[in-house]
Amino acid sequence: MVFKCQEDSFLKEFTSTVVSCQKSEFSASINGKTVNVDGYEIILEDTILFPEGGGQPCDYGFLNDQPVYQVTRKSDKAIHFVKEPFNVGDQVKQKIDWNRRLDHMQQHSGQHLITAVFDRDFKFYTVSWYLGEEVAYLELDTPTVTQEQMDQVENTCNELIRENVAVVVHNLDENTPEEELENFRSVRGLPADHKGAIRVVTIEGIESNMCCGTHVTSLSQLQAVKLLYSEKSKRKDKTLLYFLIGNRVVSRLSQCLKREQKLTGYLKTNPVQHPEFVEKLIQNTKLLNKNLQTVLKDLAVYEAQKLKECKEKYFILHRKEADPTFMNILIKEADRTDIFQFLSVGDEKGAGNIILYGDEKAISDLANKICELLGGKGAGKGCKYQAKVTNLANHKHAEKLIKEYFKQ
Repeated sequence: MVFKCQEDSFLKEFTSTVVSCQKSEFSASINGKTVNVDGYEIILEDTILFPEGGGQPCDYGFLNDQPVYQVTRKSDKAIHFVKEPFNVGDQVKQKIDWNRRLDHMQQHSGQHLITAVFDRDFKFYTVSWYLGEEVAYLELDTPTVTQEQMDQVENTCNELIRENVAVVVHNLDENTPEEELENFRSVRGLPADHKGAIRVVTIEGIESNMCCGTHVTSLSQLQAVKLLYSEKSKRKDKTLLYFLIGNRVVSRLSQCLKREQKLTGYLKTNPVQHPEFVEKLIQNTKLLNKNLQTVLKDLAVYEAQKLKECKEKYFILHRKEADPTFMNILIKEADRTDIFQFLSVGDEKGAGNIILYGDEKAISDLANKICELLGGKGAGKGCKYQAKVTNLANHKHAEKLIKEYFKQ
């Protein structure tokens, strides 16, 4: 069956009759979370809501005032999933989520175009494709794609868009004249001995391809093609090529411009100079970190000397600017296991790291209690226990616990 949405991809509203309504449970994305919903499966005489297929996700929309959460295909029927029932024979008004439909049309027709140009110009065959919510990709039957090849295909696609090349859908069945069928014997993916109804999407002068999805009627409706980057597929000798079409190009450009404006405000420099300026910042940061590590090492040696001279049964030290390396240097330099050492680094009101070192009995008695106070989890053996913690704001409570322990 050819659905109304396949006959006219630009139809936004349509009235049809309910022919079936059955209770059902289905998965739906509600407020960004996938949940199981008790609802109903609705079958209509015809529909403008596309059921998922051909790599294209389903449409969303409404039946009267009820949201349609999912549309799937069962044999030649489209199943609409809603929360509340309809009566068989009811006339329902379908209304489509047009922004989602247009986006899917642009990405899908754009995929056909990119596929055709890669195949024609480089003999790179498309093995599969994926239409994500933000980015789509092709899987090409080639180990690599060069930047020069991507640039050439992108330029070719955009030139065809400017030429306003027509996109035509042909629905063929047993009643189609033989001379017309002959024009589609070379359709991509069509077996030579195929019989029965088929749907062919043709980009005039470029290619014809079997497809059940919704498409634009002219390449000009794609607006623009942008090939983003390529990477190796998990499958051997295959490459994933990521792309944006139409409104997604405009949206990405808008996001990039907003980020550029923020960076210009932070860096106080021309956008053209951003990469050079950031590179210098990274180099300076690396140098500062190197110098900081040198200072922290010297500080660890200094604190280790105080630990060597310590006459108490315990030694407590926190340095918010230090890291675990600082604590390990201190422990190594002091080389004392006869004193219980509670060392910590990190944000005084947030997360950090601790090391308990020295008195094995004290570590065994106190480690879990200190970790519980500081919201951490750790492990240790013998005279050393290490943990990552999330609440150094309770550091003073841990100090009090240690002091009371040794007072007893």
